[in-house]
Amino acid sequence: MALPPPDPQFVLRGTSAAVHALRFSCGGQEPDVPVLFSGSENGLIHVWNLKTRRVDTALDGHGGRSVYCVETMGGKTTLLSQGRDQRICLWDLAEGRTSVTSCVSTESVGFCRCSLFTVARGRWLMAMAAKAPEEVQVLELPSKTSVCTLKPDVGAKLGMPMCLKLWQHNSGSQPLLLAGYEDGSVVLWNLSMGKALSQLVCHQEPVMSLDFDSENAKGISGSSEKVLSIWSLNEQQNLQVYNTHRLVNAGIADVTIRPDKKILATAGWDHRIRIFRWKKLKPLAVLDYHTATVQCVSFSDHRNPGERLLAAGSKDHRISIWSLYTQT
Repeated sequence: MALPPPDPQFVLRGTSAAVHALRFSCGGQEPDVPVLFSGSENGLIHVWNLKTRRVDTALDGHGGRSVYCVETMGGKTTLLSQGRDQRICLWDLAEGRTSVTSCVSTESVGFCRCSLFTVARGRWLMAMAAKAPEEVQVLELPSKTSVCTLKPDVGAKLGMPMCLKLWQHNSGSQPLLLAGYEDGSVVLWNLSMGKALSQLVCHQEPVMSLDFDSENAKGISGSSEKVLSIWSLNEQQNLQVYNTHRLVNAGIADVTIRPDKKILATAGWDHRIRIFRWKKLKPLAVLDYHTATVQCVSFSDHRNPGERLLAAGSKDHRISIWSLYTQT
């Protein structure tokens, strides 16, 4: 007999606004306090102390405009945030500081979250939707040097980029970019050549979210439809449909594969979080707590597997925290 789905381990309240972005920082070298960053519709980034389960700091750098992407940059003292003010901000939080050190103007009107990739210690690549509607720009940080601008072929009609994922085959290879577009396509881009290697139509609606498992060369995407699309990348760098999974209710706002590649979580418009076994996309649990759309899901990076958590942020202003490791 199947176990009943667990209740949240605890719930974080106090954002006073819909939660659009979540990012953990738990696995540092020093034995410090695990932290969760959340980005809200009211323009604030909250730094949650997971021991006290309260907000340590509220960061205000986007002029009251919704924050829909938060990323850590090598620990919990350097932060990146992206908001509806068309700015991506870099933060220095060391020694209690709460200052924006620099900003990048995106000039993009969409909701496409940027993607961050660590190249070396203190150096990152960042992919973001560009000013021209169909284009993606890749910068190096912190220098903000332009690496490339990725432009679809004339007549491709992909529409706006909706979600981005920088990755690489192994530590010696060149980073690549997967981009989900408004027309339902996922495209694999070569950054050094500035050209598309492969395109696959995965959905009939815009691709709302995607994640990719580079170890197994397999990815997953969700849209406003009732379908999760699983696709793979062969040795010739061609994307191909691997599997599809029909959902009971339409609308996936976010999808993320746990770092150990064993399970994945989806954030649903139907207020639910769904957990699947990644290898065969076997449904494991439906987590039913929120009273509005779940907009984002994030797995923690605790070093100890037994401590690892899942966080889900919702339009209902709450963040639910789940312990799934023992159940799965």
